[in-house]
Amino acid sequence: MKLTTITLGAVLLSVPLLAGPGRGGTQQAQARSTLAFVSTRDGNEEIYVMSANDSNPRRLTDNVAWDGYPAWSPDGSKIAFVSNRDSNLEVYVMSSSGSDPSNLINHAANDFDPDWSPDGTEIAFTTNRDGNFEIYLISATGSNPTNLTHHAAWDGDAAWSPDGSKIALVSNRDGNAEIYVMNADGTHPTRLTNHTADDFDPAWSPDGSRIAFTTNRDGDFEIYAMSADGSDPKNLTNHAAWDGDPACWSADGTEIWFTSDRDGNREIYAMNANGSNPVRLTNHVAVDTSPACRQR
Repeated sequence: MKLTTITLGAVLLSVPLLAGPGRGGTQQAQARSTLAFVSTRDGNEEIYVMSANDSNPRRLTDNVAWDGYPAWSPDGSKIAFVSNRDSNLEVYVMSSSGSDPSNLINHAANDFDPDWSPDGTEIAFTTNRDGNFEIYLISATGSNPTNLTHHAAWDGDAAWSPDGSKIALVSNRDGNAEIYVMNADGTHPTRLTNHTADDFDPAWSPDGSRIAFTTNRDGDFEIYAMSADGSDPKNLTNHAAWDGDPACWSADGTEIWFTSDRDGNREIYAMNANGSNPVRLTNHVAVDTSPACRQR
């Protein structure tokens, strides 16, 4: 899996590398999405937001700590994110304007990679509080943390299905990073990918029929999409650059936003869901990554 190293006091923690949204979208996507994303344009990783074709993204977080992993609540009123402002990685929630950030979990372990349930009542996240990385579920108010995976392997990258019945995840329980799907209560985990390469970053299409993901099965990192049962995987990007983080689908499923360094540094792009017509959305010398879409 692609990893980034974050310094927490004297401890170095490797966690999945973030990506971040960008500048809006094509004409088709403009009316539907506001993008939250992570950028280093002000010196350290902060969360920004921008609407379609907005050349002036607005900074939401302003802290000397590391802030990342933005995730919109289904109603668009809040954004969950991860910060080490309290020394370790914690999941926070703030209003969509960036005000009132609060520590949702407040645990000595490292908690990251939040994803809201479609009804907005729960948040799935990754944590190492049990000595290894597991996927937990917590209420949107921070109560009742529950271990869903209960496995000695690395489990993370939780992504809710649009109907809330299932959660896609990444696990190395079979030797390398593969994409699985389980019921929302953690039962019946089923392996979807089966390749010697690493597959990660699952992202459901709005109708639940497809899952986009990142893989290095072609020797470099590309974005693939497969049917929700794991069949028919197809390379969408097919580019020599690093392409990954297909976190955002347009509301009608016709477009995917992702991160690429094909123009020299990591920026946010949009492409048609079949991989055609890639369009650069951000254009900055800083690193822009981790696209998170608010659908309208």
